[in-house]
Amino acid sequence: MRMLHTMLRVKDLEASLHFYTQLMGMSLLRQSENKEYEYTLAFVGYGDEANNTVLELTYNWGENSYDKGNAYGHIAIEVDDIYAFCQSLEANGAEVYRKPGPVKGGTTVIAFVRDPDGYAIELIQNKAR
Repeated sequence: MRMLHTMLRVKDLEASLHFYTQLMGMSLLRQSENKEYEYTLAFVGYGDEANNTVLELTYNWGENSYDKGNAYGHIAIEVDDIYAFCQSLEANGAEVYRKPGPVKGGTTVIAFVRDPDGYAIELIQNKAR
């Protein structure tokens, strides 16, 4: 068994695709529309779906508001240079709401950014770098 994907509902597919592909460096792996049920799916990730867990971005046509509730936490992504990566995100308009620095009580360097829908993404410094 293996984990295949995580699905996020998005209100603006183009804004989300821009964020995940242009700012976060993922590739658009595949995209499909279902005209009968009025939704579009876009799968993005850092490698092919055969070997990597990816994100499924679901756009329900005409829906532009979702209640995230209080159960959702975050997605975690490892980065090679967290300080430079966060600078680039901010220069491109992304909200880095927890600046890079050591986690409280530890040495792992983390930061948090929000995607266009407000989903939290934890960035974790690659310790090998």
